[in-house]
Amino acid sequence: MIQGTGSGVGKSILTAALCRWFRNRGWNVAPFKAQNMSLNSHVTVDGDEMGRAQAYQAQACGIEPHVCMNPVLLKPTGDNLSQVVLMGKPLRNANAQDYFANRDEHMQAVRQAFDYLQERHDLIIIEGAGSPAEINLRERDIVNMATARMANAPVLLVGDIDRGGVFAWMKGTYDLLTPEEQARIAGFIINKFRGDLDLLKPGIEMFEALVPKPVLGVVPFQRELFVDEEDAIPDAAQAAKTPGPSTVRVDILRLPRISNFTDFTPLFEDPNVIARYVWHPSQIQNPDLIIIPGSKNTLGDRAFIREQGLDRALTACHSAGTVLLGICAGFQILGTKLRDPWKVESDLGETDGLGFLNLQTTLNREKQTRQVTASTAGTGFFEEGLPVAGYEIHMGETEWDDSCTALFQDNSAQPASRLGVSNREGTVFGTYLHGIFDGDVFREAFLNRLRRMRGLPAPQEGFNFSGLREKQFDTLASLIEEHLDTRYILNLLEKSR
Repeated sequence: MIQGTGSGVGKSILTAALCRWFRNRGWNVAPFKAQNMSLNSHVTVDGDEMGRAQAYQAQACGIEPHVCMNPVLLKPTGDNLSQVVLMGKPLRNANAQDYFANRDEHMQAVRQAFDYLQERHDLIIIEGAGSPAEINLRERDIVNMATARMANAPVLLVGDIDRGGVFAWMKGTYDLLTPEEQARIAGFIINKFRGDLDLLKPGIEMFEALVPKPVLGVVPFQRELFVDEEDAIPDAAQAAKTPGPSTVRVDILRLPRISNFTDFTPLFEDPNVIARYVWHPSQIQNPDLIIIPGSKNTLGDRAFIREQGLDRALTACHSAGTVLLGICAGFQILGTKLRDPWKVESDLGETDGLGFLNLQTTLNREKQTRQVTASTAGTGFFEEGLPVAGYEIHMGETEWDDSCTALFQDNSAQPASRLGVSNREGTVFGTYLHGIFDGDVFREAFLNRLRRMRGLPAPQEGFNFSGLREKQFDTLASLIEEHLDTRYILNLLEKSR
């Protein structure tokens, strides 16, 4: 099991790395995280919602994501309110006290999910959350030491040296554990190191003299890796690129409750796209495309757009030739009216949209979650019949008039849903589909249409996102092979059997 000294220290990426390393060695391996708090989620083939990080880890294992890999998902809608998703389905909205009051129910789902995976796989790589040393939450824990005890799993504790104070952080975490929990710690991993390893080695020796557990390795900082994160937008998302003749410039609104920002990973990875997050009009300088992303508080984030003056910036850019794209909540915000009569996401009730598309959305109590295969419709904006794949996660029902043009034809045998529209001019697009840029064919068609509108040439070579992702998985595996004591790790597995 991978636990950490805190949030953001690299538990998710090291779990994915171990998943791929074991998979490459022939193991039938699966990831598991009992409870995930994240606004990045994925929909399985069964229509169940789970944390995006565990879906990413499943891909590293070479297997289909399953809801049992993340039985409890918390999706924050406010500072002290989250939607509780249990075994892939929305259960309730709860504050912290209400959530903890139902610990037994959640723990039962955790046990059942873990048992399901254990029956079907040789090895489970478990990820913790935050820190196991939150002593005020120890009795309520279901994701750190409670899971380790349930699974009888040895624990590797990860510390982030890039933030500074890694030895104090690791020792302080260890010292706050109970004797039984300390006995479960099998070793430490120092993550995100950049510098001279010889200068660090004396510190490792002194640390091991203070704590009777070994440091199993030092993993170097990897800026070029862009992995599916849980909450924090990765620093790599802000990395600069040198523009070329085919470069498309994309600004993405960084909403307070932004969700599923992993939709944009292919854009950040594409060498012919410069993408960045913006949150103030002063940052926007007539890009080729502005994206309004998903949100877990649609009406609240619409208010943020108004308060920041971003609505005026969007209007000015659109008038100057910038194309607008809304995904999920962003799609809804592009319309004329937003209603939340059941207070699904907030107490705001109703608000006007931006008015770029003549459509209205009402949030309902039932969430729509499903994977979708579709193709482009014969609208003239794109070649007809191009493959499109993605997934829906929304509680809104949207209606529009004939001023909007349907973008996609749903190929699914499930009940049809309206997946997306544009205005008649093809300068404003909206869709309910997350993940549409993962597919190389549609992404290139969309970007090349932007290039034609802006008088830019198409790139000489296309970008293979799925191929790059596979290479990054293998890069993760090489980090394990080159920088951790893998013999020690394999011996741990033998002892725990």
